[in-house]
Amino acid sequence: MARKKKTDPSSLAAEPYTTGSGAPRIGSQTLEQAMGAQVRRLRQQSNLTAKELAAGAGISTSMLSKIENGLISPSLSTVQALASALSVPVSQLFSAFEEEHDCSFVKAGQGVSIERRGTKVGHGYQLLGHALGGDAVVEPYLITLHEDAVPYTGFRHAGTEFIYMLTGEVEYRHADQTYHLRPGDALMFDSAAPHGPERLIVQPMTYLSIIVYQRPER
Repeated sequence: MARKKKTDPSSLAAEPYTTGSGAPRIGSQTLEQAMGAQVRRLRQQSNLTAKELAAGAGISTSMLSKIENGLISPSLSTVQALASALSVPVSQLFSAFEEEHDCSFVKAGQGVSIERRGTKVGHGYQLLGHALGGDAVVEPYLITLHEDAVPYTGFRHAGTEFIYMLTGEVEYRHADQTYHLRPGDALMFDSAAPHGPERLIVQPMTYLSIIVYQRPER
């Protein structure tokens, strides 16, 4: 009979835990790496080549490459020259290293009731969290369709929407397809197409709706 190989708990503690998500893992960055990535990002946003930025800052292209890849720690005068060439304050070059990571906590029943654009009679929206920064906007809603709610399939907006059915029963339309949703069912779709509850079967009903879209440029 084969003996089970014992696992050393200390070796498990050293391994990073992951989830089932395909999102790339984020490791800790040094100040040089964070600043270098920010310089590259700002250069690309300004449509500057590495050669053009290097010339504007009075440094060599090879030095700029090392800075953008976080391989060297530039002098303060070089940092100031890069900021000037990019037309940004020096502090912006360090913002990626100093950025805060948002966390939003909402206790049960304390979500913000809002009148979302396009809200229809009998459709209640409760915002369950918010994010202040980042390229993507995530809006989690608890949606309740009350007894006086009316069907509406004309919602359209940018991004992707995920729906998880909690209570009740509904036929939900997306583009030219309908889906019979019961508690525990999930639906994710491109929200640029017309969508919404087409037939309210068991009311009242509640479902979690998470909308994700690109943050508009200011």
